[in-house]
Amino acid sequence: MKKNISVAELPTFDAAPHLNNAVTIAAYLTDILEANDAGLLAAALGDVARARGMAEIAEAAGITREALYKALRPGSAPRFDTINRVCVALGMRLVVQPA
Repeated sequence: MKKNISVAELPTFDAAPHLNNAVTIAAYLTDILEANDAGLLAAALGDVARARGMAEIAEAAGITREALYKALRPGSAPRFDTINRVCVALGMRLVVQPA
């Protein structure tokens, strides 16, 4: 007999363990940018920062670790300067392309 599983019983997915190289990270962030959702971008940058080490990224970006956690939590709306500094610390850059 098959047991039905509810969505609530499923484990929460964490992208961070899968973000282990620059190509994967760039593809992940590019897909997130296409969603056109600032809060989702902040959360995705948080996933990447956790994958790389939040304290290391915070130091490289010139932001306290606590402030970085706050800025990159799901649903937040960080300033562009913060997004840019985190991208630079991650070794990534935002690129503009024709639509």
